[in-house]
Amino acid sequence: MKTEAANVTVFVNPCAGGGKARRKIADARAEFARHSFAVRFIEARSTEEFRTEVRAAVAEGCRLLVAMGGDGTLQLLVRETIGQDVSIGVVPVGCGNDFAAALGIRNWKQAVLAIVQGKTRLVDIARATFANGDRAEYLGGGGVGLDAEAARHASGKFLRWPGRLRYLASAIAALRAYPGVNVEIEFPGSDLPALRKRVLLAAALNTPSYGGGVRLAPEARLVDGQLDFVIIEMLSGLEAARLIPRLLLTGGFGTRHVTRVRATKASISAEGGSVFHGDGELLGNAPVQIEVLTGAIRIYVP
Repeated sequence: MKTEAANVTVFVNPCAGGGKARRKIADARAEFARHSFAVRFIEARSTEEFRTEVRAAVAEGCRLLVAMGGDGTLQLLVRETIGQDVSIGVVPVGCGNDFAAALGIRNWKQAVLAIVQGKTRLVDIARATFANGDRAEYLGGGGVGLDAEAARHASGKFLRWPGRLRYLASAIAALRAYPGVNVEIEFPGSDLPALRKRVLLAAALNTPSYGGGVRLAPEARLVDGQLDFVIIEMLSGLEAARLIPRLLLTGGFGTRHVTRVRATKASISAEGGSVFHGDGELLGNAPVQIEVLTGAIRIYVP
């Protein structure tokens, strides 16, 4: 059965994908119209405007809300609607579309069709809670170490670089003279032993990939009620220079220095209060507790 056409709002991040989102509005509108599906598009010029518009739509009774952009745009929509009786769609036109890929959505046309056809599924997301009580939800991948340092660069001088190239350049820039970080990871409520290592990075993933296609957790699933914790031990400069580009370009990382653990939650401590990122957004400083929110959002799928 097709979704009702009334009361559907698409929230557009016009800067997503280096401006691709704005350029695709007319195409997306036409595609929805081709299916006799009336949609209201709202362009948000800032994060705060985006949040305000989403809250207003929900208050008006809108129950079908769509994010048009990348993972960051969808993350904003999810944070504003979590716990609400709404269904969420995503039209992936950003630099990193890892969550859409995990749903089986490969392009914006397929996304529009999924919304029109109206099939939804409850999927998991992740939540990070910090020592000061702050908390934030994220969708795909987060962590401390090299990837958090790369996130700093990706949101700075490489901001307008396309897709995976942006993350490759950011990681290489972050890798220069990177000393690694000592971490301790505990898995409360389980029999899993604590991990104490000096690492290149320690990540908590809900999706197989993050950072525009970096497949750190190829077995991760959005509907299993668990997160995949991936720890890459500190490498020598030569090892890192050889392996990191391969990881980012092909998604593969065949090295004995990788530990993978599946759990519902973990506590991560890191020396010096290392910053933790979620989907490339710097969220706060370790220590941090990461947990899965099982079936937290209802989203349109192919």
